[in-house]
Amino acid sequence: MFIASVIVSALLALATAFSGFGKLTGNPQVVEPLTTKLGVPARLIPVLGSLLVAGAVGTVAGIWWAPIGIAATACFVLYFLGAIITHARAKDWPGLGPVVGLMLFSAAALVLRLLSL
Repeated sequence: MFIASVIVSALLALATAFSGFGKLTGNPQVVEPLTTKLGVPARLIPVLGSLLVAGAVGTVAGIWWAPIGIAATACFVLYFLGAIITHARAKDWPGLGPVVGLMLFSAAALVLRLLSL
């Protein structure tokens, strides 16, 4: 179970770090849909990016120290639950699929980490 946890955690960390980096650098392909389609205030974009990068670091650190990995992946589940709500409120149905996928992937990483204790 530990090997599966490491693989899923590493993939989750890679995906979230990439997304967070796009938000932190102000990449227009990442930031523009958030502000125009979803109505996220521009001042919150760096905060969201920082949360994603911090969670990615915590997920990787959680491979060696379980409590931080459990906390990071649990926070990702909550983060992506909030993203699902945001997409649904904006009626952005095409954007909902990837966010649901990331939330399920976060939940899988959490469950696998818990099972590998």
